[in-house]
Amino acid sequence: MKNQIKRLTTMNRIQTTGMELFYQNGYYNTSIDDILKALSLSKGAFYYHFQSKEEFFISISQTLLFRKVYIDLIAPIEGKEDPLNTILECLDNNLQIAENNFLDYGFILGNFITEFNGKNPEIMSYLQDILTVWEVNLVTILQKGKTDGYISRHIDSESLVSFIISSYMGIRTIMVESKNKRLRYNYIQQLRQYFKTMDLRTVV
Repeated sequence: MKNQIKRLTTMNRIQTTGMELFYQNGYYNTSIDDILKALSLSKGAFYYHFQSKEEFFISISQTLLFRKVYIDLIAPIEGKEDPLNTILECLDNNLQIAENNFLDYGFILGNFITEFNGKNPEIMSYLQDILTVWEVNLVTILQKGKTDGYISRHIDSESLVSFIISSYMGIRTIMVESKNKRLRYNYIQQLRQYFKTMDLRTVV
């Protein structure tokens, strides 16, 4: 039991550091040696747990990356009423965190999708799975909003979700280069105005 706990702890340390460095520098610009140097570990320790760099990144995608997207963007909207305001609040909260984080390098899932697109279909499939979970949860809350009388029934939920995700990824990218607080404010205000055209009441 102690050996198993030690093994899982070591794996988590390697994965956590790996994700941080991949996020900061990119997957292709980060070597296993870079990660091991940051952890003061040997190559033997790494290859005891992971067979390759690719397998290592996939393990990060299935655990830490999925967990981060879930905690930040899915859990806050699950099962909530008033979907449009709920989504606005969730996105605004995440943008505020990014706005005040000088070590922010953009939306982590979006960064990896951009980096691997057209280069590694296997890894892209795992990243796409995470994106799909987010999409499905957004569609679900919007559909529930229609049933509950918050949103006009003629709204195409899937098209709206595509717009929400693509616009959020875009503003997160722009915010990396500019910490101008009006970027977030302007984005959220415009999104709010857009949502008002779909709300059967009034978006607060």
